[in-house]
Amino acid sequence: MRILVGIARWVVGLLFIFSGFVKLNDPIGFSFKLEEYFSPSVLDLEFLAPFALIIAILLVVFELVLGIMLLIGYLPKFTTWALLLMIIFFTFLTFYSAYYNKVTDCGCFGDAIPLTPWQSFYKDVILLVLILILFFKREYITPYFAKASHRWIVFLSFMLCFVFAYYVLMHLPVFDFRAYKEGTHIEQAMTVPPGAPEAVYDYNWKFRVNGEEKIYTTSGAYPTVEGEFIEVDTELVQKGYEPPIHDFSIEKDGENHLSEVLAEDKLLMIIAYSLGRSESDGMKKLKDVINRARSNGYRVIGLSASGEELKEQMNEKYGLDLEWYFSDETALKTIIRSNPGFVRLQEGTILQKRHWNDAEELEF
Repeated sequence: MRILVGIARWVVGLLFIFSGFVKLNDPIGFSFKLEEYFSPSVLDLEFLAPFALIIAILLVVFELVLGIMLLIGYLPKFTTWALLLMIIFFTFLTFYSAYYNKVTDCGCFGDAIPLTPWQSFYKDVILLVLILILFFKREYITPYFAKASHRWIVFLSFMLCFVFAYYVLMHLPVFDFRAYKEGTHIEQAMTVPPGAPEAVYDYNWKFRVNGEEKIYTTSGAYPTVEGEFIEVDTELVQKGYEPPIHDFSIEKDGENHLSEVLAEDKLLMIIAYSLGRSESDGMKKLKDVINRARSNGYRVIGLSASGEELKEQMNEKYGLDLEWYFSDETALKTIIRSNPGFVRLQEGTILQKRHWNDAEELEF
């Protein structure tokens, strides 16, 4: 039992530390995921949406520090109770998401290791079993290091976590696990390679035969049935290959200008997924950045999911001569965790991404 508890302790502790760290590296991304859970179609807790970022930071810091507390053996009763309550809640949440297909990626490991809803649920079930072992056999959780040092280790862990969270919020995630990281050629990342697996669907055809409704399933072909056709439903059996980037467009007046814009040798994209929520201090920096870029031969465009009227208002308010294009809000949030933010490209390849706080680091 001592060996089993030791194995469970290290597996759970390291997993909580890793899971907490990858989310702490990108707390804004995790807050977007929490907003999904808070939406009316999932948990219907919209009143929590404005506090999603604060909740995200507190949750991942607590998760990470809990892992450290378990490994050093600090307050085993409190630690195992906290671990048990957390895993019960997350197991329920992942099951709910998987069963009702509400959230397609739980965000358990951020963008580092994307998991399907059912994979997330099975992972939580395994963790629940390991934590139950720790909960009922906590007497085998012996402390490491001198007990007097435990409080200082936990205090230091909390402080370092909050310092790290502040840094990535004021700049950008230290580790970029997303499809739009520096060095990515956007159009290549949108291409489906030859021979890639295609999606497999079942077609459920409903007919009325001799006054009775019957369903005939095929892989696509219209069934030979003597009866009255009613309707057909499609069911995804096997997901096909999905390119890393599949939802990005640069639209204006109903046309997609993606290929034309990305062909530019020198391009700076100013991204503000929501101009209504853009930070004023960041917007004030745009004029200087635009002038610097254009003086070095760059084409500068703005990308936002906001309406045309708001784009014009922002141009007027901040004295900008900026051509705005429309792009999907989710895609823009994925590209850069800054509102506004800067992405410098050459012929479709991302060379540099910068938070508005680091606008002076842009290399033109």
